[in-house]
Amino acid sequence: MRENSKNRRDIARELARKYTTMTHEELDVLENLLVPMKFAKGEIVLQAGDVSKHLYYIEKGLVRLFYYKNGKELTEYMAVEGSIVICIESLFNEEPSRLQIQTLEPTVLYAIPKKQLEVVASHHGNIQVLYSRILEEVLKRSQVYADLLRFETAQERYKRMCKLMPQLILRAPLLYVASFLQMTPETLSRVRSHMLAEESKP
Repeated sequence: MRENSKNRRDIARELARKYTTMTHEELDVLENLLVPMKFAKGEIVLQAGDVSKHLYYIEKGLVRLFYYKNGKELTEYMAVEGSIVICIESLFNEEPSRLQIQTLEPTVLYAIPKKQLEVVASHHGNIQVLYSRILEEVLKRSQVYADLLRFETAQERYKRMCKLMPQLILRAPLLYVASFLQMTPETLSRVRSHMLAEESKP
């Protein structure tokens, strides 16, 4: 389902403010790439087995990337307004995605077709900068998450998430938060109880 929420020009400006500066001509080009999409809570944006062809900017709402392993559903990532989400392996290898993207709230996304973005980026320097900085952001985010899982305890992981992603803690179902942090819901409940007890000490 597609529907305008904000003006596409507003979204182009938001992206420019976040990643680079742009001329009016470059804003026009970026604006014309944006495809507004509106989803109800619980809808699938990208199905496993489909080839990902877009980068997605979240104007409003909450999404998660998840996959199945040994019959179990595992949350790979979650994101709120102002974030870019990409199924990066499928997008760049042009292979069927093993990840799925699902909305956890009513959500408005702006899809940016990768191939069209690459074409215009080759002709417009600031759009090339925007594209490069988006990819850099996604790679850094992946590294932070990998290090969090490798080197930090369950309590440290939760504390880091509270600091880096406070909106997710408030809005996402705890089942998905636990899965994202690679712990059981019971472990997450104990971690939260311990933190509350620590905070309540005089």
